[in-house]
Amino acid sequence: MKRAYVFPGQGSQFEGMGKTLYESNSLAKDYFEQANEILGWRITDVMFEGTKEDLTQTKVTQPAVFLESWVRTQVAGEHFRPDAVAGHSLGEFTALAAAGALAFADALRLVNQRALAMQKACERVDSTMAAVLGMEDSIVESICAEITDEVVVPANYNSPGQLVISGSRKGIERAVEKLQQAGARRVVVLAVGGAFHSPLMQPAQEELALAIQATPFQRPMCPVYQNVHARPVVDPEEIRQNLIAQLTAPVRWTQTIQNMLEDGIGEFIEVGGGGPVLRGMIRKIAKDAILGEC
Repeated sequence: MKRAYVFPGQGSQFEGMGKTLYESNSLAKDYFEQANEILGWRITDVMFEGTKEDLTQTKVTQPAVFLESWVRTQVAGEHFRPDAVAGHSLGEFTALAAAGALAFADALRLVNQRALAMQKACERVDSTMAAVLGMEDSIVESICAEITDEVVVPANYNSPGQLVISGSRKGIERAVEKLQQAGARRVVVLAVGGAFHSPLMQPAQEELALAIQATPFQRPMCPVYQNVHARPVVDPEEIRQNLIAQLTAPVRWTQTIQNMLEDGIGEFIEVGGGGPVLRGMIRKIAKDAILGEC
């Protein structure tokens, strides 16, 4: 049976993240200290001692989630033997680094630039996201398409019956009303800083594209199932282009897991200490899959 390692994104942060790893493992401590030097500030102080509010700042959350998950793969050593990897949104950067497509320092710098660019994009337009529960994807897609004077698009295909939409605040408010009228079991506006994975992230994409183009990519040790099309990739240039497209394209997580299952993967290991974020989604997609954590 093939095994995939999956990496969570923004939202999986937690107070004290990484502290136990830092205190109990010298290799982990070395990587955390390297991260402090690369970033030019002590992210570990916020990760280990910061409040929930401190950790929800995009400029902190993204490098912190990346770092905590990536260090876990290094501590695992030779036990980390993936047949495939995938990451949810931000987690795709961790997956690429863990599979050797990106060097640790390069990946951390890109994640940091991504966070700062997204933060700036969020400040340009009043925007948000909403989780739509208990409705077929096709119906959500058609309702989003009906709203033409505001930006509203599907953003995260998390699992059957759970699709997150993204757009301007007015657009999301209008979509919420329409979705409720159409019979959605529940629609929840999320406490996020902006419209991730939507056209409103175009300024961030343009900024990050320059950094990605200047960063060396290598062939990964195993296929990486990328968010933009949910298919396995090993070609470095294709990986690069998909990563650029990712900021404004939806995260096709449901399709990713379905494709992995078709390719013979039956075990999924979630890497990160923030709880069973991805395992919960995977269980809804693949009821018989073997789930674990790292």
